[in-house]
Amino acid sequence: MKSMSNRLFLTFMLLLGTILAVLMIVIGQLFPVYIEQYNEQANVEMQESINRVLDERMIELSKEDKEALYTAQNIEVKDSLLSTVHARLYVVLAILFIIALMLMAIVSRYMIRNFTAPIDNVTDTALELAKGNYRARAHENEHERMMPLSHSINILARNLQDITTIREVEEERLKTLIENMGSSLMMIGREGNISIVNRVFLERFGMQIDDVQGKVFRTIGLPKSLEQFIDHVFLTEMPYRQQIKMEVQQELYNKEVYGAPVIGDHGRWLGVVIVMHDITELVRLEQIRKDFVANVSHELRTPITSIKGFSETLLDGAYKDEKMLLSFLEIIYKESNRLQMLIQDLLELSKIEQHGFTVNIMPMGLQDVLIRGAELTGPRLDEKNMSFYVDIERDVQVMGDANRIIQIVTNLITNAITYSPENTTVTIRLKENETYGILEIEDQGIGIEKHEIARVFERFYRVDRARSRNSGGTGLGLAIVKHLVEAHHGRIQVESEVGVGTKMIVMIPKN
Repeated sequence: MKSMSNRLFLTFMLLLGTILAVLMIVIGQLFPVYIEQYNEQANVEMQESINRVLDERMIELSKEDKEALYTAQNIEVKDSLLSTVHARLYVVLAILFIIALMLMAIVSRYMIRNFTAPIDNVTDTALELAKGNYRARAHENEHERMMPLSHSINILARNLQDITTIREVEEERLKTLIENMGSSLMMIGREGNISIVNRVFLERFGMQIDDVQGKVFRTIGLPKSLEQFIDHVFLTEMPYRQQIKMEVQQELYNKEVYGAPVIGDHGRWLGVVIVMHDITELVRLEQIRKDFVANVSHELRTPITSIKGFSETLLDGAYKDEKMLLSFLEIIYKESNRLQMLIQDLLELSKIEQHGFTVNIMPMGLQDVLIRGAELTGPRLDEKNMSFYVDIERDVQVMGDANRIIQIVTNLITNAITYSPENTTVTIRLKENETYGILEIEDQGIGIEKHEIARVFERFYRVDRARSRNSGGTGLGLAIVKHLVEAHHGRIQVESEVGVGTKMIVMIPKN
């Protein structure tokens, strides 16, 4: 704005200087004319004065004498004198021109500054408002002519600030609502780019905001079933609801997914919004309710049938054969033992799944727990002529319940022995990273199909039902392990290849 004020001042001074210069030049050019007129008028007045004096004194002169007298008294200006006076006049005019120009410059500068200062202030305020600084205000002075403009700018600034404040409050409320809602939310633009996701979505799919924001939804690794659902909403442009089963990080989740198009002003189609409600627990409880009787009755049928059948056989007279009696009693003992293990595991799992179940967490070392677990499972290892390979460089300190972690280790080692052929090796490793102490138990067994990995932690689920049942397994060991790991706020992962073996990875937090 200073440049505008300077340009206005220079333009004004150039105009005034030109006018003054022209005026001085005209005055300088008219000076000789004024001198000649002055000489003529002075000569006439002189002649009249001489005639009046002669008449008063009654002096008679001839015409020739009068002309001689007039000629003698004529006022003549010499050229040199005229040039000198002319030069002095120009000097005086130049000095007057400079003085007048300076005075006019001072006055005009003051006037222009007073006139443009309010405009500069209003303009600066408008520029600040354009930058988004709605706290900027123009100076208001009731004696200034620009006061209405300044007042209007300030009203505009206050209105913009109020609108911005309201918008920020609404955005904060909306953000708080989106971030703290219990369901996963994702908004996708009309080009397929993700514009909004909430914290629950990122946590559920194990992603970071930078991995998702602005990316095409097909490129971020969403489950295929969810991608197909989103495609359906895009194609139909109609609200759609569906229950989807998806696998995320080797775990199965049941989601009730709702998708709807987002319509903006004037009916403009902006994209779709996807809301996912996690109904995994509800589905699991419903499935447990349906399957519990069937599963338990199925698991109890075999030992009860065996015990009843052999007991009836003995009562029918088989007890008289001592060899048969001992054989039948051994079978009854094994089946009753199996029945006892099943009931114990059911009670243990029921206790762990109760609301409010906690573990006694305190600092502990994992090395002793692994060694203790290997000692407890040693007899079963010897029965199959198997061996341990222990890979422990140093002890790792974690926060955990030693008794529960021993339970985790023994269950996993027992599973590794159960599903491995004879003369193989069970590898036990102990590692750590910045967050977790890591237990790895790897066998050389039958392995697990990829599509079955997500189900191995379900109760009563068996990869090889015949083998696990014959070996005395209840089908509840891994379900117990998973609950105990989660009670420690840890994680468990499965890596497996059919015919090669399975690796169970348990991560317990350090603090």
